[in-house]
Amino acid sequence: MSRKVYYRYNPLTETYERVYRSPRQRLWGLVLRVGEIAAIAALVGLGIYSMMELPREKMLRDDNEQLRAQVAELDQRLTAALDVMDNLAERDNNFYRVMMQADPISDAQRYAGLDADEPDIKMNSLNDAALVGNVSRKMNALEQSIYTQIGSFEQLRDMAMQRQDRLVHVPSIQPVADKDLRHMASGYGRRVDPVYGTVRFHEGMDFSAPIGTPVYATGDGVVKTAGRSMSGYGNMIDIDHGFNYLTRYAHLSEVLVKPGQQVKRGDLIGKVGNTGKSTGPHLHYEVRLKGVAQNPVNYYFQDLTPEEYAAMVEAAENAGHVMD
Repeated sequence: MSRKVYYRYNPLTETYERVYRSPRQRLWGLVLRVGEIAAIAALVGLGIYSMMELPREKMLRDDNEQLRAQVAELDQRLTAALDVMDNLAERDNNFYRVMMQADPISDAQRYAGLDADEPDIKMNSLNDAALVGNVSRKMNALEQSIYTQIGSFEQLRDMAMQRQDRLVHVPSIQPVADKDLRHMASGYGRRVDPVYGTVRFHEGMDFSAPIGTPVYATGDGVVKTAGRSMSGYGNMIDIDHGFNYLTRYAHLSEVLVKPGQQVKRGDLIGKVGNTGKSTGPHLHYEVRLKGVAQNPVNYYFQDLTPEEYAAMVEAAENAGHVMD
């Protein structure tokens, strides 16, 4: 590499004279040149390093993505398990504990102050710590829910052992056999009155069946009322089952029992009719606990398979044609 030669104009001689740098100037120039080369090399090296992924870094990144995927899957499974526990808790409060006349367990008691509600969180938006924290929260809620549910079942078991006689009195079968049903006319809840056209609360279930279809007592008890009702129920039977339970069978064509008569679950007590405020042959059936109407669908646990019970619940929820 040729060395640069510098000249300087001399006005006295009116000529250009060569300039020779001192050793110090040459050294300083060399230092600057080396510094420039080093800076350029550092920038180039940094750029190449930033664009390259070392094997170990790639392995760590892959491992981290795999762990995040596994945590996300665990989160989904915990969510599904919590949904199952919520359904079990609802069944526990609205069926088992109602049947045993036990107070329902509140969410505060069931989850011991934990937040069991799943917030609307996008898993991809969480950092690692938040992702693990979200899964940990759900795990705590599930563990507490399981612990509470086990305690509830143990309490109900003890109550059942102490009240064996109660089980035969609790209304627990359909008043009309499945084979005799045409369809579920209406379920429990707010419905439109077929006569007056107003929205009212339907306190029982309507079973559509031909006139003369057998009607059965749904639990052991004593006939409280049997005969013509003046309140629109037509021919009606009330059975006092004890333990604060009462069942009502209305719009009958025939009443086959008398007040004061003791009946057993499954006994024939009357026949389907179309008496009173009725728009077609059917049985209006109610279950009352402490004088308050209950949803009868929660009491068909003796004579229905799980599949039949699920179909009954669906039919009761979707049936909207009240016949009385």
